Amino acid sequence: MNLRPTDNPPNPYLSQHAEWLEPPPMAKLEVYEETSGSILSRNDSPDLPFTWSVNPYRGCQHACAYCYARPYHEYLGLGAGTDFETKLIVKTNAAELLRTEFSRKSWKREMVNFSGITDCYQPLEASYGIMRACLNVCLEFKNPAAVVTKSFLVVRDADLLTELNRAARAKVYVSIPFADAKAAKMMEPQAPPPARRFEAVRRLHEAGVPVGVFVAPIIPGLNDRDIPRILEQAAAAGAQSASYTALRLPGSVEPVFLQRLRDAMPLRADRIINRIRDIRGGQLNDSRFGQRMRGSGNYWESIRSLFAISKARYGLDREFPPKSPPSDFNGYDCIQDTPSVSASSPALVQLSFDFGS
Repeated sequence: MNLRPTDNPPNPYLSQHAEWLEPPPMAKLEVYEETSGSILSRNDSPDLPFTWSVNPYRGCQHACAYCYARPYHEYLGLGAGTDFETKLIVKTNAAELLRTEFSRKSWKREMVNFSGITDCYQPLEASYGIMRACLNVCLEFKNPAAVVTKSFLVVRDADLLTELNRAARAKVYVSIPFADAKAAKMMEPQAPPPARRFEAVRRLHEAGVPVGVFVAPIIPGLNDRDIPRILEQAAAAGAQSASYTALRLPGSVEPVFLQRLRDAMPLRADRIINRIRDIRGGQLNDSRFGQRMRGSGNYWESIRSLFAISKARYGLDREFPPKSPPSDFNGYDCIQDTPSVSASSPALVQLSFDFGS
């Protein structure tokens, strides 16, 4: 794990913000265990294709500069910068809570999404195994599940996902927004390289798990040119579908992203920022429902067309085969803005071990 100096934008939920008078210390990984009171989150947003989500972890080691989930850490009195990447919270009782929820007579075996906020297969999962325990619960109750991840670790659970797909329905979306490993490293410093993610697609496909790719976020001027390469390699690896969303910069995500973009690509940063403004009506973010996941304007239309043409060319417009889902199952298809073409803070326990080195 590459350490970076402690750096967080001001937390809007705190009345004070301290500035370092000397160079800040390096941000080291701290892991906290939480006994959570609930695990299923209900989503009412019209922009998202799922109702229920499970998030076994708070914060994410992948440290993606653009991650829209960073402000959630501020609700805990922490920062959206390095705190989000290094002060991680583990919901140790997630599987037990999920079993309780599935046991309710009112539960209708609806699709559950892992995860709506941070990556459920981030490196901590290798030690805790919470995601695997949750999948076992889904299998026990024959409850459909969908997974979105950047991590190769998902391959570990291919056996459970295959069995769950037979019993109910299961699918995995591997997030691959970059074809170029160097650019990916700049924006997603702790995530697996693209080649490793394509390998995860291949392994899941060979195991019989329905798998798609999620090209998200598309950062105009940076990775939109990668779309054909990503979809070509995804199709070759066995992906069945592809989806995408536009870059979102809500709240404190904006200063974190802009600073890291300028640090990583000082000569290209201004052009990329201008392209972001092109698809956001002159702004850097649009938080309105119905608009926040997509852009507008001529440049965005060119991205939409490129994605649609590439998706059709490489046969990534196939639907996942149905697996006798419950009668109320609505499916899980990631948000696409694509034209049709033919061709209060919980009690925490800090652990003493250190993953920082």
